[in-house]
Amino acid sequence: MREERRAALIPYITAGYPSTEGTADLLRMLEAEGADLIEVGIPFSDPLADGPTIQRSTHAALQGGMTVARMLEAVDRANLSVPLIAFTYLNPILQFGLPRFVDAAASAGVSGVLLTDLPWGADPGIERVLRRSDLDVIQLVAPTTAPARRATIAAAAQGFLYVIARLGVTGTSTTIGEALPRAVRELRSETDLPIVVGFGIETADQARAIADFADGVVVGSALVRRLAEGLPAAAELMRSLRGALRPAPV
Repeated sequence: MREERRAALIPYITAGYPSTEGTADLLRMLEAEGADLIEVGIPFSDPLADGPTIQRSTHAALQGGMTVARMLEAVDRANLSVPLIAFTYLNPILQFGLPRFVDAAASAGVSGVLLTDLPWGADPGIERVLRRSDLDVIQLVAPTTAPARRATIAAAAQGFLYVIARLGVTGTSTTIGEALPRAVRELRSETDLPIVVGFGIETADQARAIADFADGVVVGSALVRRLAEGLPAAAELMRSLRGALRPAPV
C-alpha cells in the first residue's frame, strides 16, 4: 500500500474450491491473514487463460455446484472489509445476465470485475453497462503490449492495472527479468492508478522482488495448490507472503 510503503497482497481463489460451502470461511481467512484485496474466480467450463492448477480447481468447483449466484451469496456472507474483485470469463456473466450481475455483485460487496477474454474496446455495448455500474473494470496489460495500445488501456482503466508477469496461462513459475520492471515503469508514465503484477508468482522471494517495482502482487496457483492440503496450509503461505511484503525499516 503506497501510504504504508509496501506492496499490496492480493490472493486469488476459485469460488467453490475446495468446497462450495466453505468459500465464505476461506474469504474470511484470507482477510484475517493480511489480504489487502482478494480476487475470486468464478468457475467457467473453458478457462483458457488458466493453467492446470486453477483449471482443476475450476472443474472441481463446477462439479460441486458453484454458480455465479452462489459465489455472490458467499461473498455476501463473508462480509469482508477489504475490496474483492470478481475474476472470470464473459460467458458466465452473460448467462447470468450482465445488468443483473453488476447490480447483484455490487450489492453483495464486490468492488470490481476482471473479464479475461474481453479486451478493452472489443464490445462497446458491454463496456457501457460495466462503466455505468458501481464496479471498477480492471484491465490487463502484458509486457509485450504495444505502447499505443497500452495508453488506450491505461486511459480506460479503473481501480488498478493488472500487469501479466509473462505470456501464457497462469500457474507456471515466473522468472523476473528486466522486461517486467521496464513494462511497469513505462506504464507508470501513463496512469496514476496502482499497478499490480500476477501470473506465476509462486514464492515469498518472488513476491518480495516484484514489490520492489509494483504496487501489488497477485498469488493464485500457489495458493490454490495449498488449499488442496487444507486451510492451515493456505494460511501458512499467506503469512509467508505477508511477511515478505512488510515495509522496509525507515
